[in-house]
Amino acid sequence: MKSDFYTAISQIAAERGIPKEAIIDVMEKALVTAYKRTNGNNPPPMEVSVRLDPTTGAARVYAEKQVVDEVFDDRFEIELEAARRIKPGVDMGETIVVESTPNDFGRIAAQTAKQVVLQGIKEVERTHIYSEFMSREGELLTATVQRTAKGNVILEMGKAEAVLPPKEQVDSDRYYHGQRLKVYLMEIRNEERGPRLIASRTHKNLILRLFEMEVPEIYNGTVEIKSIAREPGLRTKVAVAARQEGIDPVGSCVGMRGIRIQNIVNELNGEKIDVVQWSSDPKEFIANALSPAQVVEVHLNDDDHSATVIVPDKQLSLAIGKEGQNVRLAAKLSGWRIDIKSATALLEEERAAAEAREFAHAEALATEAALSNARVENRKVRSDGTVIYQKVRYGPLGNDLAGEEVQLRATPQKLYIYSNDRLVASYMLVEADEVGLVEEEEQEEA
Repeated sequence: MKSDFYTAISQIAAERGIPKEAIIDVMEKALVTAYKRTNGNNPPPMEVSVRLDPTTGAARVYAEKQVVDEVFDDRFEIELEAARRIKPGVDMGETIVVESTPNDFGRIAAQTAKQVVLQGIKEVERTHIYSEFMSREGELLTATVQRTAKGNVILEMGKAEAVLPPKEQVDSDRYYHGQRLKVYLMEIRNEERGPRLIASRTHKNLILRLFEMEVPEIYNGTVEIKSIAREPGLRTKVAVAARQEGIDPVGSCVGMRGIRIQNIVNELNGEKIDVVQWSSDPKEFIANALSPAQVVEVHLNDDDHSATVIVPDKQLSLAIGKEGQNVRLAAKLSGWRIDIKSATALLEEERAAAEAREFAHAEALATEAALSNARVENRKVRSDGTVIYQKVRYGPLGNDLAGEEVQLRATPQKLYIYSNDRLVASYMLVEADEVGLVEEEEQEEA
């Protein structure tokens, strides 16, 4: 017949969700502490173990004692003759393990070990919770709101508690006692006070797990989520692709009459979700990412990984979105920096660019004509690398040209300097402010 002790142990194990063997181990360690306390404040070093009968709950103490000729303290010593009855061949000065259960150890154990046992069971429970949830990190879990404390929302997950920190909370969410919600188990920390489970409602992987729950094609792998861009509580864009021919990835995620996507939106308290077709072609993917706006053309610039997107005039505000939200999420989703322009604005820019090119071309022709008719003047480069033209110093041209002869040609606006028919420098013409100084220096050199 099972004893009350066995029944109590089984009940504790069932309530706490921990193995009976772990509870018995904790109690045995607690009883070792209790026994050592009965030996005074400073007992000699000794090995002590306690064995509990799992059926009756009877405790037996086994302690290490030293073999001596004459016993002065039977708590730590044993006579040679008695020791050899337990272990034949033992010699003086050696130690042996002897059953040393005190007569009133049951009462002492009950009084002394109670708090230690309770604390030990809590430690076992924490360790069990940590090992249980360690393998569930990154999963979608259902939690119940218990309370709020210092901005944190405390959640109940079965026998464990989780914390929803302020930065992992959605601003538009309202949390109340007893509320059930889906959370993403972001991190598990094993701290001194026990395992600390950190949950999140803002993590983008929450979207991934919700889609896996609602869309069988994503769960079984025939449809893949390629990327997610999210602004928690406001809007999310999800790019999906089919791994099997004949499957519509966007339609699979939306579901019949939008029921699948609506379930996810409801779980996120109305957060808008755009599901778009992923493409290996960046132009096509960027155009899809800007949905629901229509795109006329996409120009890519690989040097700075940017894209210029042309949209109809009436679609400009839709493509940009409220406070730039749509284009911002599209950029995060695609990984490209996106600049949106209307068709009219692009035509105006192209017209202005064409006019600028024509002006530059006309200016170049005028300069070429002016240079072909300009008089060539020879000058010797001064020791400081400069040349004098119309009593104004220009340069420096470089130490390698000092003392060399160069050719000067001037248009109404600029001075061009050549060395061996190679253009080495050009300067805007200026008026001579220090004519006397230049003339004086030239006279000194002469």
